[in-house]
Amino acid sequence: MLIKQVHIENNVTKKDILVADGKIKAISEHIDEKQADDVLDLDGKLVIPPFVDSHVHLDSTLTAGEPEWNESGTLFDGINIWSKRKQMLTQADVKNRAIKTLKKQASHGIQFVRSHVDVTDPTFTALKALLEVRAEVADFIDLQLVAFPQEGILSFPNGKELMEEAAKMGVDAIGGIPHYEFNQYYGRDSLTFLMNLAKKYNKLVDVHCDEIDDPNARNLEVLATLAYESGMKDKVTASHTVSLASVNDAYAYKLMRLLEMSQINMVANPLVNMHLGGRFDTYPKRRGLTRVKELLENHVNVSFGEDDVKDPWYPMGNGNMLDVLYVGILASGLMGYHQILDSYQLIGANGAKTLHVNDKYGIEVGKPASFLVFDTDNFYNELNERKTMLYSIKDGKVLVKNHPEMAETHLKLK
Repeated sequence: MLIKQVHIENNVTKKDILVADGKIKAISEHIDEKQADDVLDLDGKLVIPPFVDSHVHLDSTLTAGEPEWNESGTLFDGINIWSKRKQMLTQADVKNRAIKTLKKQASHGIQFVRSHVDVTDPTFTALKALLEVRAEVADFIDLQLVAFPQEGILSFPNGKELMEEAAKMGVDAIGGIPHYEFNQYYGRDSLTFLMNLAKKYNKLVDVHCDEIDDPNARNLEVLATLAYESGMKDKVTASHTVSLASVNDAYAYKLMRLLEMSQINMVANPLVNMHLGGRFDTYPKRRGLTRVKELLENHVNVSFGEDDVKDPWYPMGNGNMLDVLYVGILASGLMGYHQILDSYQLIGANGAKTLHVNDKYGIEVGKPASFLVFDTDNFYNELNERKTMLYSIKDGKVLVKNHPEMAETHLKLK
């Protein structure tokens, strides 16, 4: 396959991309068409790497309203509702909903997904289902699974044993939720436990960390210290970190040094963080979104996730990372022209770094031929105008093909 005359990642100069055996064989201003059996003349279109959803919950997806709606919009009521819905899970139920959501995500150009799966269930119904899903969707999505103790590790019966069993079953990463543990000491000790567990089984780490509007929450500094001192560093991710938006600036300044030293990754979930955040405030009301701009300025890797798609924590969602990105950069004050132009990194390369899939991510010779083609010339125009995604190509195979939208207007001035 030969992709002709496209703007690669906003580059003004147009290039050709030669694909063979599922990989990028050459990138040049002009490549002879005789080298390819199939030629796509996409003169002037934008090509970027595929989208990455760094944080979603596929076990709970598409369960909004079951058995009841979360009318308060709080994180804690969402957890209570999910604990009831969890009792009705079957493997078929989880698989059907997860695959439906993954197909929707793939239709929007997502090719890498990290999903948390609740393992505070002695039957492991959801985990068993999603382990099967991971294998079944491999041709169109690279799926990672995180063992997530939704109701705590030390605060849930046999929580430690359940986490270790999940590690043995083949998850990709170990999770935690220290701010939901019964007390701050359990929170700290749960972090020590899960880090040791990850090292024992050679897993990545991704913790729901300080997802609470509490300026006194201090689990992030504990996790970053453990990442630094253990040497695991960028194998560790802190998701949400909502409390970081509530702390005073002096503490945030001090913490940024540790975060940079630790090389920890951070994941913000703009749609859900802003929906759940500030629920206990009158006014002024907090946004619930971590300090994305400041983290980036301090060389901390930050990516975005959708988090929830129509479930007890978020009643909406369509599997489209462009929605996440639009809200995220707006709420984070990243609306300078060049910030918008490069913002796809927050749902792209930054996420790939978090998931540790850099070896198969990026538009470079020798890498897998996986990329998206949009009906525009740069990403500023794409995010602003939402032009059609013409192609999603993974390992040289076309996953999605769309035709440019055609519209007629009949507006006349008198």
